[in-house]
Amino acid sequence: MNAETQRSRVDRLLDRIERIGNKLPEPFILFAILLGLLAVVSTVMAMLGVTAQVPGQAEPVVIRGAFTPEGVEFLFTTLADNFVEFPPLKNVVTILLAVGLAERTGLLTAFIRWAFGSAPPWLLPYAVGVIGVSANVMSDAAFVVIPPLAALVFSAAGRHPVAGLLGGFAAVGAGYSTSVIVTSLDALFAGITSGIAESMPDPGTPVNPASNLYFNAVSAVLLGVLAGVIIARVVEPAMERAGVSRVEVDDEETDAGEAGKSRQGEVTTVELTRVERRGLVLAGLTVLLATAGVLALALIPGSPLQNDTGGFLPESPLLDSIVTLAFLLFFLPALVYGIVVGAIRRSADIPALMARAIRDLAGFLVLAFILGQFIALFDWSRIGTWVAVVGADGLQAIGLTGFPAIVAFMLLASLLNLFIISGSSLWTLMAGVFVPLFLLLGFEPGFIQAAFRVGDAATQVMTPLNPYMIVLLTFVRRYEPHAGIGTVMARMVPFVVPFWLTWAAVLAVFYFAGVPIGPGMDARLP
Repeated sequence: MNAETQRSRVDRLLDRIERIGNKLPEPFILFAILLGLLAVVSTVMAMLGVTAQVPGQAEPVVIRGAFTPEGVEFLFTTLADNFVEFPPLKNVVTILLAVGLAERTGLLTAFIRWAFGSAPPWLLPYAVGVIGVSANVMSDAAFVVIPPLAALVFSAAGRHPVAGLLGGFAAVGAGYSTSVIVTSLDALFAGITSGIAESMPDPGTPVNPASNLYFNAVSAVLLGVLAGVIIARVVEPAMERAGVSRVEVDDEETDAGEAGKSRQGEVTTVELTRVERRGLVLAGLTVLLATAGVLALALIPGSPLQNDTGGFLPESPLLDSIVTLAFLLFFLPALVYGIVVGAIRRSADIPALMARAIRDLAGFLVLAFILGQFIALFDWSRIGTWVAVVGADGLQAIGLTGFPAIVAFMLLASLLNLFIISGSSLWTLMAGVFVPLFLLLGFEPGFIQAAFRVGDAATQVMTPLNPYMIVLLTFVRRYEPHAGIGTVMARMVPFVVPFWLTWAAVLAVFYFAGVPIGPGMDARLP
């Protein structure tokens, strides 16, 4: 009875969150509204003569208003530039051209099938955890590919398929912001961070897509193993106790949704064909050869990829080439794999497959337009600088500085993540305020970006505003026809708190040990 009462309380809480979340508009409309509010607030502040005194500057920063003569000129003359120069746009589009080719030739799915299928039954939960956490290399496609594939290999190994399904989704979502390699998400976040930091008098160390690499790699391994423990020790026993079916239930009343069916239907077998195995081997050799080539080019004396001192840190052409290297890491093996398996039969197939990736990117491009306007006006109005100065003074006044301030920032990001699922949207909103603020408190912008990752990812697997929760519910209903969204969210809760605490602990270790979180990126300003 007590357990039933607790479950009822959880359901009421989730229902309340859902009702509140449903009142928020779509990200495009949300930022359009925020853009309008920013224009009004900046104008009022400009009329009131609001200024901010940045430490180290002789002259105070004067707030500029959007509806003043110079503001109107800015809005009318920079619309296209604000969109085209939106910091993440060029990096994300470039990388996703190659990732799209790797996805559409079947390389990414084949690699995951090989990784899952080669694991013994006892290791499967940990394989699902590690691969799921690192699967954001596939972007949102990971939410659709990983869970049903995990259910398939669990079932084939005699384990509970729903445990694999839930664990795969949780690993992908709760660990979405981390990976053992640089991904397009790193380029996206770095573009937003650097675009805002560069507007400050002291922007700190330049942020690039590899600035969080060390922190991400350690976090990905630990969170992947933790996900495996939770799947094996918590979720799977719970499925057994609840009597959840191990086989798909044929229920005519179950409305699984045709979109969900077609997506799951793409994953039909774990075993690789002979051609697929040959393609993976040659793709792997291609990666090794390309890596060797880049290393040889970078390490030869006088290499154009070295800086003026013959090194690579803190800045060098090699670090500035992360987008190019990420592009090649996916494009070259995808090209080889596609030719081997027959996905690429003629030269025209290559641009055609890449074009499909751009079509899938249409939603991001539309969102980038309004995000570009918001960031540009936010920077131009100088409100971010004012908020940073006032906020830094406030935190110092109450004594909330150092790592406690970082913890408070991560908690706020986790709360907002329940309502704003898009990481780029949320980081755009928060970075404009907190990157300048923490710069004034002595933190590197790359470290603040790493702290945001902790708060941004962990809670998104338990909010009804995550559109992929509906896809997961579609898969779950094949085993539990009468399962609801609250049921799915409740089963995500065991992942959220352990993930958050572990991830925050990793960040704390990097901070207090003084270990760089990425190449040339420390926690504190020098």
